[in-house]
Amino acid sequence: MTRVLVTGAGGPAGVAVIRSLLARDDIEVLAADMDGWASGLYLVEAGNRRIVPAGRSETFVDELIALCSADAVDVLFSTVDVELPELARRRDELLAVGTALAAPGFDTLSVCLDKFRLAERCAPLTTVPETRLLTADGVARDWSFPVIVKPRSGAGSRGVKLIPDRAALEALGVDESIIIQENLPGEEFSVDVIAGLDGSVIAAVPRSRERVDSGVSIAGRTVHRADLIQTATEVARAIGLTGVANVQLRYSTAGVPALLEVNPRFPGAMPLTIAAGVDMPSLLLDLVLGAEVPTTVDFVELANVRYLEDVFLDPADVLVSDNAAHDDALGEE
Repeated sequence: MTRVLVTGAGGPAGVAVIRSLLARDDIEVLAADMDGWASGLYLVEAGNRRIVPAGRSETFVDELIALCSADAVDVLFSTVDVELPELARRRDELLAVGTALAAPGFDTLSVCLDKFRLAERCAPLTTVPETRLLTADGVARDWSFPVIVKPRSGAGSRGVKLIPDRAALEALGVDESIIIQENLPGEEFSVDVIAGLDGSVIAAVPRSRERVDSGVSIAGRTVHRADLIQTATEVARAIGLTGVANVQLRYSTAGVPALLEVNPRFPGAMPLTIAAGVDMPSLLLDLVLGAEVPTTVDFVELANVRYLEDVFLDPADVLVSDNAAHDDALGEE
């Protein structure tokens, strides 16, 4: 029986991955979170629930490696942005205790989590909006207003602002942790992509975001659009993707999809992609385990709405945690 640990069990992505893997009878699923109230913990058996430090904690990776060793974890799925780079950097240490990390490589993660580097990496291969750092040179560029400013790093829509004119842009000063970006006026889509360990794209599933709550899509639909699939595939190749990522695209004034950002992890709206025929958590597990996986997987057009679902349990079963706040696993696609 393959033992799989899923972190970020309190976020929608973690819950989606846990539910996907629980549907298989050849896997034992363990769930971990820093918060004892994380709902995904209670989808697995009581003996398979784990409390871990915050992903930003200096001890997080050390303690997670020790946990994987003690629990004989075969495969680790991390669903939280802040956990991923250091886990990927120490992938060999995980392998040394028998645990394979189901996540993109460190270089891919580093590029994706820096929106300026991402734009530079992808611009030669696909359509990217004009992007500059918030420096004197960047501000002085002949922009067509309004423009977007946002942090180079960060999830969801945090810190994203629409700047109406040059005076407002100049009033921001200079800050190289911020980028200025051409405002794309068209419709936005998210494309869930899975690539094999050789980088070949197995599936790219575009979906609309019809309703969004706290940065998470709660209603949407999958769509067959060749231009979205092609652009997301080009982005995946540019960043050297192996595994799963969410590519956000928006149509430009020229009517072509252009890159907004890449979330190099499972998105919160993954249940729609799974229901449409592409079970990315299960496929990724098979890839990591060396099992045979189709070279391409198609999907159907499908719509979804999300509703709140309760998990009821004895108060004595709630795991006690010393963590006062939960790592933000929301703000996901």
